[in-house]
Amino acid sequence: MTNTTPHILGISAGSHDAAAALLVGPQLVAALEEEKLARLRRARGLPVRAIRYCLEAAGLRPGEIDYVALARPLRGGPGAEQRGEAWIPRRLKEDFPAAKIVVLDHHLCHAAAAFFPSPFDAAVVLTLDETGDLQTASLSLGRGMELSPLEESYFPDSMGSLYSRVTALAGFSPGGDEHKLQWLSSWGHPVYAPTFRRVLGLETGGLLKLDQRYFRAGRDENGGFSEKFFQETGLPPGEPLSEECRANLATSIQQAVEDTVLEIGRQAVANHKVRYLCLGGGMALNSMLVERMENSGLFDGVFVQPAAGNAGNALGAALYCAHGLLRGKSRSRLEHLFYGPEYSDDAIKDVLDNCKLRYRYLPKRDELIRAAVEVLCQDQILGWFEGRAEFGPRALGARSILASPLGRYVNENLNQYVKHREKFRPFAASVTEERAGEFFEFHPASRFLASVGRVKPAHRKAFESNLLPDRPADAGEPAEEPSRIRVHVVDRKSHPLFWELLDSFGKTTGVPVLFNTSFNLFGEPLVCSPRDAVRSFYCSGLDHLMIGHFSVSK
Repeated sequence: MTNTTPHILGISAGSHDAAAALLVGPQLVAALEEEKLARLRRARGLPVRAIRYCLEAAGLRPGEIDYVALARPLRGGPGAEQRGEAWIPRRLKEDFPAAKIVVLDHHLCHAAAAFFPSPFDAAVVLTLDETGDLQTASLSLGRGMELSPLEESYFPDSMGSLYSRVTALAGFSPGGDEHKLQWLSSWGHPVYAPTFRRVLGLETGGLLKLDQRYFRAGRDENGGFSEKFFQETGLPPGEPLSEECRANLATSIQQAVEDTVLEIGRQAVANHKVRYLCLGGGMALNSMLVERMENSGLFDGVFVQPAAGNAGNALGAALYCAHGLLRGKSRSRLEHLFYGPEYSDDAIKDVLDNCKLRYRYLPKRDELIRAAVEVLCQDQILGWFEGRAEFGPRALGARSILASPLGRYVNENLNQYVKHREKFRPFAASVTEERAGEFFEFHPASRFLASVGRVKPAHRKAFESNLLPDRPADAGEPAEEPSRIRVHVVDRKSHPLFWELLDSFGKTTGVPVLFNTSFNLFGEPLVCSPRDAVRSFYCSGLDHLMIGHFSVSK
């Protein structure tokens, strides 16, 4: 191949969260999950829509792709069981005849997605998930352009699987509601943590070695836990758990997981003399786990891949191809996640007209910002749709639902009438980078909403409706006064229009902060297109929609 700037298409085509990402040399130019286009949660198999989008965004034809990098496992999609894994590379070779097809290990892709976009020249790289091609965890050492695997764990030694089991035991849906267990953990006591530490083999050393005596093979009910587990915890098998038990269960597994990951990190620092940590894999989506690593004092820096799950492996596969195989000479730091589709005002107008909606067109940016601030200052809830869609599971101000934090009933309105979700789940506080330190304590991962910060005492009253307890209290102890909060720090260069909205709201109210949650309903994927946004707007308790340069009210 004569192309000195290779075009590399990365694909995650496993049993859930299929996605595609496209590199031109070391630069990421497009990335998106299939679910956002297919409108099918956790879409699996070959992400044909996401692949098509990436090519269109880069202005490339299939014949101009030099490499297609696939993250294992390759399965899922209609008829996949009959066709086996080979059909995906065969199909891609037909679609991209000039490309070399590369198939890469699952956790190697997780590690590449975590290390290569990080700001560190050298780092310990830890990946954790439920299972990817039978592997459940990996420890690697990243140096410059090199990524060297050190240790692996394999199923059934799986921290992600244990977390999913507890998700089921607590009455949530495993494989989708683990984030609910995480947030519930703020409200209980770690009374079962000693049992979970024993399950995780915290004292045994090494990467992961779970005690299988606590599980019962072939048992799905009660999370698949054995009689030993129920005898040790005193929990009633087969009976609904009280709200107190559910919260205590969540707190206990969260604390045990954090303790275990911290111990793995401590051993890695001691063994390899590198004090920077990169995190990847589905467990790295646990913001409270990330916060614990950041606050431990053990590391000089922590970077977490914000699209840490299987979707992020599309990026990881492309990055490993660029650096690990092609020996690219430079790395590009991840500055933002706005790599999805963008829609022109004409395209948006076509949808609004087709839906026979009344709207106002606001051609100037200051008009648009002024109208949005006016809506927010009236304590109305605003759907905000602008620019390129986010890659990854979190709304970062391109496809967001926004509300003033100063409204008296903002949390009740957002949770009950818009999102229809549990009251213990917090919203993010988006704030301008320049004034973030005035209101919050936070770490760099807050740029991607990947961690948890703290509100400063002087401003605790303003945000009290959206705060989490400072730490899970031991049984019998009073919980500390809440001060933890999901902080999203917005810089002007990466996201100028959203920054301007926050800044203008701050100039009007004195507080450059808006509560921010994902623009989706009822567990659907984050909205992507104008039609998705209009549908969610009219099926929810949203008061107003700003979409491109258009303003829509009910």
